[in-house]
Amino acid sequence: MKYMKQFGIIILIALAGEFLEKLLPLPVPGSIYGLGIMLALLMSGLLKVEAVKESADFLIEIMPLMFIPAAVGLLDSYHELEGIFLPLAAVVAVTTVVVMAVTGKCAQSMIRKGKKDTDMTQKKG
Repeated sequence: MKYMKQFGIIILIALAGEFLEKLLPLPVPGSIYGLGIMLALLMSGLLKVEAVKESADFLIEIMPLMFIPAAVGLLDSYHELEGIFLPLAAVVAVTTVVVMAVTGKCAQSMIRKGKKDTDMTQKKG
């Protein structure tokens, strides 16, 4: 029952994002609004991580399965993409490397900041 409650919270936040998409005249997908709402709730403390942790972990674990239909769709449309396959592959490769590099730099920055915060706390104590 705990998982149903956690999943229900995630679904309600996603629905709120979809509602905002229809309500606001901006070209922003509802899923982005939902992620923003989730972030705001978690950062403000109105929603505790423990309230959605197990269901969120499960959804992250099955995420690769969600890409299978898109990949099959690309394979099915290969004849339409044949003329732009090389430029498309180059863009995918370059953007993948850029995303990995930026993510790594952000992670390193956050780890360093966390260590500095921990060191400062220990020195005060």
